[in-house]
Amino acid sequence: MSAEQELKQTSLFDTHVSLDARIVPFAGWEMPVQYTGILEESRAVRASAGLFDVSHMGRVDIQGPDAVSFLDRVLSVSVPALRIGRARYNVICDRDGGIVDDCIVYRRSEDRYLLIPNASNTDAVLDWLAEWVSSQDQVQIEDITTSTAMIAHQGPQAASMLAELTSADLASMRLFSAIPAQVAGAEALVARTGYTGEDGFEMIVPTEDAPAVWAALMDKGAVPCGLGSRDVLRLEAGLLLHGNDMDTTVNPYEAGLDRFVDPDREGYVAGEALRRIRDEGPSRKLVGFQMQSRRIARHGYAITDGSEQIGEVTSGGHSPTLDRSIGLGYVPTDLSPVGTRLTIDIRGRAEVAEVTDLPFYSRRRSA
Repeated sequence: MSAEQELKQTSLFDTHVSLDARIVPFAGWEMPVQYTGILEESRAVRASAGLFDVSHMGRVDIQGPDAVSFLDRVLSVSVPALRIGRARYNVICDRDGGIVDDCIVYRRSEDRYLLIPNASNTDAVLDWLAEWVSSQDQVQIEDITTSTAMIAHQGPQAASMLAELTSADLASMRLFSAIPAQVAGAEALVARTGYTGEDGFEMIVPTEDAPAVWAALMDKGAVPCGLGSRDVLRLEAGLLLHGNDMDTTVNPYEAGLDRFVDPDREGYVAGEALRRIRDEGPSRKLVGFQMQSRRIARHGYAITDGSEQIGEVTSGGHSPTLDRSIGLGYVPTDLSPVGTRLTIDIRGRAEVAEVTDLPFYSRRRSA
């Protein structure tokens, strides 16, 4: 069997093909990278609402009497403090404090949770969880990725569009809340979360119901969007991508994720390493930068002090919203303050960049 034949497909694959999407391999899946165009799709999300198939993301159901204490040992945030119907962004760190993955955890009931790993890291996360389950733990861990689908509906008009299709009281939902509801006749978990910097929702539905839910949202005016525009939007919003901006060689303090880490909990597997890193202070930090020219700094380009390499670009591209070239990269801590000038080697030519506040883009919020 060829590598191409081994690629997995989401239950929306035929839908993407029918919409003339450009399909590419991504994290072991055949996924749409674009439909009409990356810039057009990015602008649609900022102005109206876009649809993303994110079914390639992992979905792990964790339940049992010891689910709370178990997850509190392996996640970077306090799990007992998470209320039912709420979600929290977190990182999973190894014994050295390196980032195995960044996830969202949802508390569905007193002893039931849903964890959403990145597509390329689902197996690694499952292995890491299995490593820390003791024979005494009353915990059941089930990978429900293939039995469910996940659709992201993002943009300033997402709530008004979705309101016509769901029984959920969307107006009462806060950011990072999640409730069971029907969407276009399908049973769903509706969460007010996303990866674009816009208001929006992520819906987990049975695999077989995904095409109908997708079609119903398109009928309301949502624009199909691919992974290309998703990457543009998350970069504008200053959101990190595991595998680019962080991995097991990076710790949360370097990545600017301090607020999502509570290293002082008893029994937390990465606590000792993270406390040491916190107390010593990181030697490098992830910064956002804007190019002073129109040239684009791509992943892997060298960041220099004008003569020697001091870091590397982890993400970069053109921002259609800001009409600027922006990026992320690691630099020595003393060069991380806003306003610092850096030099980036773009195909042998030194280009000036300036460290700027993150996020690059923040959505307008109604009063």
